[in-house]
Amino acid sequence: MRLPHLPYLHIHVHDRPLAGDPHPHNLFHWKLYFCEAIATAILMILGLSAVILLSAPASPLGAVLMHHPYIQTALCGLCFGLSGTAAAMTPFGKVSGAHINPSVTLAFSLAKRIGGVDALNYMIAQVIGAFIGTAVVYEAGRLIAWWGNMAVAVHYGATVPYGQISVWWAMWSEMFVTAALIAMLYWLAAHPRWKFITPWSGGLFFLVLNPITAWLSGNSVNFARTLAPALFAGQWSGLWIYVVGPFAGASLAVMAIRMNLLGKLHLLEARLVNFGHHGRVPGLDDPHRKLNHPDDPDHVPPAASGTSGPG
Repeated sequence: MRLPHLPYLHIHVHDRPLAGDPHPHNLFHWKLYFCEAIATAILMILGLSAVILLSAPASPLGAVLMHHPYIQTALCGLCFGLSGTAAAMTPFGKVSGAHINPSVTLAFSLAKRIGGVDALNYMIAQVIGAFIGTAVVYEAGRLIAWWGNMAVAVHYGATVPYGQISVWWAMWSEMFVTAALIAMLYWLAAHPRWKFITPWSGGLFFLVLNPITAWLSGNSVNFARTLAPALFAGQWSGLWIYVVGPFAGASLAVMAIRMNLLGKLHLLEARLVNFGHHGRVPGLDDPHRKLNHPDDPDHVPPAASGTSGPG
């Protein structure tokens, strides 16, 4: 005889928050938000620490690099980008998909790859994670005097617009750099052949762009990344730029994608890492494990659909 149908299992595996399912079974996905917050905190701890070591005059590296500002700026971009890679490669990043940036989440939302409730909670988680990560760097400075002095000297890695020209130049820079970043990430993530490069691409991107445009605004492209250090450093100048610019840039990139200016792209799930879950939430203990379901393109049917009794 056949085993009885278990509808609750069927409903559970159809809950696909990272694939734009308009009617997910669960309205909130707390594991995703928690993992996104932790991944963002890791980004900030590693990224801000790198900026402090590379930029502070009292740092051995900073003392050498201050005479080579273009190299210094390029290395700051490379290291902050690779901090995002490190955060993505943790189990937390592999579960959440490692957006770690409200601009990325907004782009996925506009592209209908993640629902509005989840997108909003991702952004809240990113801001919380950025505060946690910056607080770790701040508290380390209170415990270790030489580290605290270096962190204060570079304002905890805060990004501020260049004050000698109109702030609109900084806003335009944030917008176009964000648009280029989102377009690159979306294009890579949508191509099966190249998607594995996606979490590694940020470092190379900022290595190239930072010497060109970072002097205008710091190349934040990430409101959470700017807001948290601004709170600890008291650097609130032009904070609106880091909301308007990146969000406008994300919208511009999605508009270009919808117009097929980058070719016909079809993104299956709102992830920058650990693809193949078709929008579903992997387990934190084994984020690589794929759920096997008939809706999946790589579904492997079971050997038998039921069992027979002895009589």
